[in-house]
Amino acid sequence: MLKRIGKIIGVILVTTFVIFFGLFFMFDEDLPKGEMSMQADSLANKMLSAINHEAYQETRFLEWSFAGHQYYWDKLQHEVDVTWDNYTVHLHTKTPEKSIVKMHGELVDDPERSEIIDKSIQYFNNDAFWLVAPHKIFDPGTERRLIKLDNGDSALLVTYTSGGSTPGDSYLWLLDEAGLPYSWKLWVGILPVGGLEITWEDWKTTASGTLLPTMHKFFFIDLKMGNVKAWNE
Repeated sequence: MLKRIGKIIGVILVTTFVIFFGLFFMFDEDLPKGEMSMQADSLANKMLSAINHEAYQETRFLEWSFAGHQYYWDKLQHEVDVTWDNYTVHLHTKTPEKSIVKMHGELVDDPERSEIIDKSIQYFNNDAFWLVAPHKIFDPGTERRLIKLDNGDSALLVTYTSGGSTPGDSYLWLLDEAGLPYSWKLWVGILPVGGLEITWEDWKTTASGTLLPTMHKFFFIDLKMGNVKAWNE
């Protein structure tokens, strides 16, 4: 029995090894090189116009779900309810120490409270980025570069040199003729393969007027954003 289990584990490990290196050699790309320029910022502004960034700036409330986490974000007050499993954190993004943590509806005290708050911050930083990343291309610490693709189209490379949970990550935005993103390629610290492409699609014009995605696709995997909402008072 132990020998059979050992063989099964061995097959799984070998299969994982083959898949990993297959993906690496098939899809790994070097980070494209470009220079920061007025042309890059012009393309970035075209992208912001396509998603009605002005409306996003005026948006107060956003609601969505991603990867099993639910969010209700009051952008004006810098507060967000983060819910997953049996936990609910009323997170103060500017002053996390003021956050309220509940499990099964009951208040949670330290030391577990601090760990749960830290986890809610990580979830929020990641999952909000999958919703509003196009609106953050001029955030402090960003660098924008114009990249010419093989087909002659222009793409926008955005590098985050600071801020968030993973500073140093780069994203290549692929845009349609109107400037609306249809996918991005990622060079991020958590992935060993550079240049993986994931779609941004099923864009929704929300009640506040801004556009937000409701779906991402990676090969056969659908990454749904739930019932996306954005509105004002």
